Amino acid sequence: MNTSLRASAHVSHKGWYSIDWSIIQKYVTKLRQRIYRAEQQNQQRKVRKLQRLLLRSKANLLLSIRRVTQQNNGKRTPGVDGYTASKPSERIKLYQQLVKCNVFRHRPKPAKRTFIPKKNGKLRPLGIPTMRDRVYQNVVKNALEPQWEVKFEPTSYGFRPKRSTHDAISNLFNKLNTNSKKKWVFEGDFLGCFDHLNHNWIMEQTSMFPGSTLIKRWLKMGYIEQDMLRTTTEGTPQGGIVSPLLANIALCGMEEEIGIVYKKTYKPNGGYAIDPKCRIGRVLYADDFVIVTETKEQAESMYGKLTPYLRKRGITLSMDKTRVTHIEDGFDFLGFSLRQYNTGQGKKLFIKPSRDSIKKAKNKIKDTFSVMRGRPVKEIIRVLNPIIRGYGQYWKHVVSKKTYSYMDNYIFLKVRKHLKQLHPKKSRKWISKRYFKKPHHGGNNRWILTCPLTNIQLLKMSWIKIERHVMVAYKNSPDDPSLREYWEKRDRKVFNSENTFDRMKLARKQGYRCALCKQTLQNGEKVTVRNLEVSTGKFAKLVHVPCIK
Repeated sequence: MNTSLRASAHVSHKGWYSIDWSIIQKYVTKLRQRIYRAEQQNQQRKVRKLQRLLLRSKANLLLSIRRVTQQNNGKRTPGVDGYTASKPSERIKLYQQLVKCNVFRHRPKPAKRTFIPKKNGKLRPLGIPTMRDRVYQNVVKNALEPQWEVKFEPTSYGFRPKRSTHDAISNLFNKLNTNSKKKWVFEGDFLGCFDHLNHNWIMEQTSMFPGSTLIKRWLKMGYIEQDMLRTTTEGTPQGGIVSPLLANIALCGMEEEIGIVYKKTYKPNGGYAIDPKCRIGRVLYADDFVIVTETKEQAESMYGKLTPYLRKRGITLSMDKTRVTHIEDGFDFLGFSLRQYNTGQGKKLFIKPSRDSIKKAKNKIKDTFSVMRGRPVKEIIRVLNPIIRGYGQYWKHVVSKKTYSYMDNYIFLKVRKHLKQLHPKKSRKWISKRYFKKPHHGGNNRWILTCPLTNIQLLKMSWIKIERHVMVAYKNSPDDPSLREYWEKRDRKVFNSENTFDRMKLARKQGYRCALCKQTLQNGEKVTVRNLEVSTGKFAKLVHVPCIK
């Protein structure tokens, strides 16, 4: 596609839902791919030229408004100005205002400071930018991200497109498997990473970016807490769209610092692998990382090796969470427990859901039952099924069979208690006859909670099939134009694994594309089923939630 032909990408003034999002998405995607390819070929002048084009692009502005006002979880959360664009007419008006402005002259407003609880009981500070700042941050992110996708290390997985916690866990499994000599683990965690990153280091890394002045303004914009303006001299505000990308840019370079070297493999895929002479490995996810070594001395030496790396970036290690352990003692990472066990077939590495992760799931289910006390079974099933499916899908790539059985039993006891409270004067026999049936898909289990009105059943975790996750290959990025088929195949597999059989059938019929905007279903937006009018009548179709009028 020739981007010069689509450079205008004008919004139709007939209405927000009359915009042809497929054309706009193709234009932005093509420009991102060109930036990626130019960076690969070290054509720095071309990279900057294309970045300027994307920063000024009306198509990029439209997509950014769509993401900020429709897709993001915080779309209804205003900044210090109290402004949100929740209606289609307001989004059109916002576009008309911003399209007249020069992105390079934008002056951001201070972020609104709020706090959310952390798992250790402490509070995590969030800085919520204004809606206009969030739009411009997404514009900048689209221009900056493809360039750094070339530079980022292959073992970095946090806040990167098409990379997940499961990729990080799979990488660790490969490094610590039975045949590996790497048995010692350096568990690392940066202390207040987002809050203490060195501004000068970030500016140095992004100095050649056309929008570097804008990045500097965001870093220095400060925040408002208790009606008081406070300045920021370090860190990136958690809550901003561009902040995770800036944090990844700042943290890039650890592998080189600790001495990890890659060597080209001459396999059909033509990738890279860690040099056999290199006896250490690393996996990074946001501010959590794990370094694996062959000896205890190597693991303990990481404290000293990381010192210059940390000094440049203005951060320190959290002494509470940083430790050296042996794989036989086990450790927790990203909600999973990794440990080597002695079995009848020798030593084997097992990855299971961690105790903290199971406890969190139990607390969420417990709180749900407390909130839904006295509510009918139909509503209980409607609220519980997504929770059960969510945790089950997260755990399904590891050894989770016993965990599934344990959680199913815990939920059953909660269900039985709820039904007894719902019908205090009815016998247990009456309750079981009314609410428990065999599963619709077959089986002898007679204790599946079933709504007597809708016949919808409560999901059991043990129904979720356990299958090994296929790790993303080396430096593969969705911005690489040569990997289009690779990502389409991977997206389809991810969609099939996360959705019901009925949705899978619908997706296959639609070619895994939204029935309204014709974009891929796996683009980060929520998907739902709607009865749409076609020439032969009404048919159920899968559509993105933001596409619904």
